[in-house]
Amino acid sequence: MTTLHRVKRWFQSLTGQIVIIMTVGVAAVQLIGSSIWLHQVEADTRENVREVSKHMAFRIAATVSYFTSLPQNYRHIVIDQLQDMGGTRFFVTLNREEILINPIEDSPLKDIVKAEVQSTLSKQLGINNAKIAFSSPEDLHVINNHTRLVDLPERWGHHSLLVKPLTPPIIVIQIPINDSDWLYLASLMPDPYFLEETTSPLSRDRVFSLIVSVTTVLLLTLLILRRTTRPLAVLARAAERFGQGDFKPLREVGALEVKHTAHAFNDMQARIQRYLNDREKLFAAISHDLKTPITRLRLRAEMLDDEDTREAMVRDLEDLDLLVKGAIQSVKETDIHENRVEIDIMRYLKDIQHSANQMTQAMTIIGTLQTPYIGKPLAIRRCLGNLIDNALYYGHHAEIHIEDGVDELCIRICDQGPGIPDTKLDHVFQPYTQLSSSQGGRTGSVGLGLSIARNIARAHGGEVSLQNREQGGLEVRLWLPRH
Repeated sequence: MTTLHRVKRWFQSLTGQIVIIMTVGVAAVQLIGSSIWLHQVEADTRENVREVSKHMAFRIAATVSYFTSLPQNYRHIVIDQLQDMGGTRFFVTLNREEILINPIEDSPLKDIVKAEVQSTLSKQLGINNAKIAFSSPEDLHVINNHTRLVDLPERWGHHSLLVKPLTPPIIVIQIPINDSDWLYLASLMPDPYFLEETTSPLSRDRVFSLIVSVTTVLLLTLLILRRTTRPLAVLARAAERFGQGDFKPLREVGALEVKHTAHAFNDMQARIQRYLNDREKLFAAISHDLKTPITRLRLRAEMLDDEDTREAMVRDLEDLDLLVKGAIQSVKETDIHENRVEIDIMRYLKDIQHSANQMTQAMTIIGTLQTPYIGKPLAIRRCLGNLIDNALYYGHHAEIHIEDGVDELCIRICDQGPGIPDTKLDHVFQPYTQLSSSQGGRTGSVGLGLSIARNIARAHGGEVSLQNREQGGLEVRLWLPRH
């Protein structure tokens, strides 16, 4: 059995299907829960950013209002004093040009901060032309477009804008005060991760958590399923063995439902076995009881003076005796009490071939078996013998095609005889069914060969089927499973 076949069978099994359902269910619950949690976190984060932005916007507006209210000659003096003192929350300069900021990646949270600052400046000061951007500390330009913050002396702004080893984003507001001056104001965001987006439901940590959860559930599920489905597998094997004639009671253990099922199955096996035993005893008794009266009737018939009447009665008694023997043969050859062992079917076929080819080349074998077949030896021999005898009788030549595989064995017996009408292909398997001589009937036969062969094949879990060949003749297909 190939790996692909094993995997396919596992997916089709009850254990495989439940494991798949549990895996999909747990993964879906984890993803849905993470999505809901992340949505709530994002909503809370947006509200928090909005509240903090309002407070920051009011401080920025107050700072801008203070500097714009100063006389123009005092603005540079105040800025120099602030840079020397330190301790302020903002880095403020007056520049001769607009500083070009290399912005960090936009996000909905940054848009919230920008909107709050712009709205506050507009409402509080009537300023609608403020330039707002976000920058990383290492790439922040100040004073002019050629000077970075990290290039300035530490007393100028390192204490207010650089928080090592963290690198929180910096908000920069630039407002044109007059035709030649820009008020430049920069401030740290209140948290190093203030504007970072919430991670996705499939982040590395969540994927690891999902894998751990699914693995744990699967291990527990497999443990429970193994305990639950093992009795079902045992029941299936027992049913298959019983169908092949191996009666063996099941152990009634496990869950309550499993115990009840095993008990019911054992009762069913016992009833069927009693029926089979009673049938065999009945046929044996009938055979024994009919022998004596048939013999007496034959003796009396021999004493009749009328020759025509005597011959008619003898023929009737012979037919009656043949029917009784056929019934006993049908029962005995179907209910063969044998153990299943390895069978060398090739040796059986070669023995039949040797006998058939004594006079002419009547039988050929094409193909071979890969491994011995496990079955009942006498039953398989009788099954093959009945099928090949029919092919040799009706077609005078038989080709035996052997197609052996991992899971099944197929033996096709092809002859060159008259075949069977399509309407009779299934009917000929009924006991005591004989075709007329015009349809290929066999003289002296009671019509039990095909019935016995099919019963033996089915007792092994297989089947016998018939098909007319396009080039003429009949093909008998004997299929036997390897398990």
